[in-house]
Amino acid sequence: MMEDPIAGGNNSSDFNYLSGFGNHFSSEALPGALPSSQNSPLICPYGLYAEQISGTSFTTPRKLNLFSWFYRVKPSVTHEPFKARVPSNNRILSEFNQSSDTCTNPTQLRWKPVEIPDSPADFIDGLYTVCGSGSSFLRHGYAIHMYTANKSMDNCAFCNADGDFLVVPQQGRLLITTECGRLKVSPGEIAIIPQGFRFTVNLPDGPSRGYVAEIFGTHFQLPDLGPIGANGLASPRDFLVPTAWFEDKSYPGYTIVQKFGGELFTAAQDFSPFNVVAWHGNYVPYKYDLSKFCPYNTVLFDHSDPSINTVLTAPTDKPGVALLDFVIFPPRWLVAEHTFRPPYYHRNCMSEFMGLIHGGYEAKVDGFLPGGASLHNCMSPHGPDTKSYEATIARGNDVGPNKITDTMAFMFESCLIPRISRWALESPFLDHDYYQCWIGLRSHFTVNETSKTSTLQNGHEE
Repeated sequence: MMEDPIAGGNNSSDFNYLSGFGNHFSSEALPGALPSSQNSPLICPYGLYAEQISGTSFTTPRKLNLFSWFYRVKPSVTHEPFKARVPSNNRILSEFNQSSDTCTNPTQLRWKPVEIPDSPADFIDGLYTVCGSGSSFLRHGYAIHMYTANKSMDNCAFCNADGDFLVVPQQGRLLITTECGRLKVSPGEIAIIPQGFRFTVNLPDGPSRGYVAEIFGTHFQLPDLGPIGANGLASPRDFLVPTAWFEDKSYPGYTIVQKFGGELFTAAQDFSPFNVVAWHGNYVPYKYDLSKFCPYNTVLFDHSDPSINTVLTAPTDKPGVALLDFVIFPPRWLVAEHTFRPPYYHRNCMSEFMGLIHGGYEAKVDGFLPGGASLHNCMSPHGPDTKSYEATIARGNDVGPNKITDTMAFMFESCLIPRISRWALESPFLDHDYYQCWIGLRSHFTVNETSKTSTLQNGHEE
């Protein structure tokens, strides 16, 4: 696992993973580094420090309790006091109320892909909030961010004390180093970094762009399958957790950047935070390859609700209602007979943020581009654009089976109504002509003489 068992290696081709979702894992970079029979012995193997990280309260029911034990060269508390980061990133928000730099807007919104900046920007500085709801302080809500970065994080690590990150790269791979080990995440894959984990993001392909969903006060889990049964959608075995990997080096001036209440703080230390030689637990970062998703679909008539494509969900206390669902629209066969196959027109009590990783989206022929985004807020009507609708009905009922290929779109869907950041509303990448895609929808209503007679008779009889 490592080129140098003492100093640690940095070979990006050497990535090893453990398989499973929600398991209790164990991993050690040196043999015997994990204590046996107890979590916190007086003297740990190799003279390591024992440190626990808890993702839930101590008294959370066992089936939901999340924690891990780290065995590290130096404990994470060994740093100078936190100070406000200068410069800060004022585009990151974690509070969504009338006093925050956000506003409400029911209009259907769409953004063109944001260009990679010319000035140096790593993952932290390239992160910006599009919308969100709730409060990180109240431990309930979410934020949806996007990022554009052109440089790796240098001599610093990021820690989000506010919530979990679900990272969706759209352009350029990410090499994410965490306290549990390293993840290589390509476009078409996702990574989940739980609340409180320290991590760094390197860019092996140069500039990178993508999406981030952040949830406050809860964690992602696999959705229940109900009548589907035991198999289908995202399989637990396809979720990959990093194996232990560590650095034991001197890093004068190393900086921990902590996001706390939406603000950024820094603390200096003289060692790498990635000095965990061994660990065990179920509170871990992980990744998932979206191509592994096993979609289910209509096999006779009508269009299934998008919930059938849920990869991960962050539930609320109300059964069946999500704080945030992560839903994908992968390649799949369309076979429904006598059916309008693209998504139907609808208004939804849930709010929907969509992104496109690659290819096109079946309901938007023009304007919705990879790296772009759209927001259809609570009860704002939406559906296929004019070209998609006209092309679909022109094919008639004898179109036969058709496979959607070379695409991967996704949706963050929430029961909470998001407030939109002023930066997003004032962005030069906001598509002010988005509404035009529906303006061309015309009436196809026809009434023949027989229908008129029947209608008049029915009206008279009533």
